[in-house]
Amino acid sequence: MINKDSLTHHISQQFNAELEEVRSHLLAMGGLVEKQVNDAVTALIEADSGLAQQVREIDDQINQMETNIDEECVRILARRQPAASDLRLIISISKSVIDLERIGDEASKIAKRAIELCETGEAPRGYVEVRHIGDQVRKMVQQSLDAFARFDADLALSVAQYDKTVDREYKTALRELVTYMMEDPRAISRVLSIIWVLRSLERIGDHARNIAELVIYLVRGTDVRHMGLARMQEEVQGKAD
Repeated sequence: MINKDSLTHHISQQFNAELEEVRSHLLAMGGLVEKQVNDAVTALIEADSGLAQQVREIDDQINQMETNIDEECVRILARRQPAASDLRLIISISKSVIDLERIGDEASKIAKRAIELCETGEAPRGYVEVRHIGDQVRKMVQQSLDAFARFDADLALSVAQYDKTVDREYKTALRELVTYMMEDPRAISRVLSIIWVLRSLERIGDHARNIAELVIYLVRGTDVRHMGLARMQEEVQGKAD
């Protein structure tokens, strides 16, 4: 099992510093991505095209952070040849930045839809669902990053479990919006934009779950990506610390 103290167990203080630095860079990228998601949803609901444009402009910064963290991970692998828990940390970081970059992409897509809706008039339905599911997935992103920061496998498990709730609510919202479009064909194009926003939010939830699963791998040493939730829970809670 790995915890925060494991990061400072090396004889080389430089190695300790390198591991802590790359982890802090991941968390900084995560904080920016979380803000992107929040701002994109706010821009849509409040019809704020200026805020939506800011979200889209930050995308390049997110992409650059992914590249920089990747390079840091490669340098550590080449120079230090880490083993065991250190190797798991580097692998988990290098995979998590991919999910964070994709969350940023989905936030940018939501911002693009927000700008389009500002220009064509807001959609008549779906804003309540966007706000609700948006709050849920932003919290999932936040908690998956908190779990990474604290090496907290139990919190990571709860994020993975919560993804089921988001999926269920996404499908319910989808059915309601499709029904609404059938009743009022004039609203089809605008409601379709909301459906694509909800799809992006659902995907953000999936990426948050991926990060949570990587935290479990990091802490417990078990790859849980293709396990059902019941087996995942056994891996997290069934093993003694």
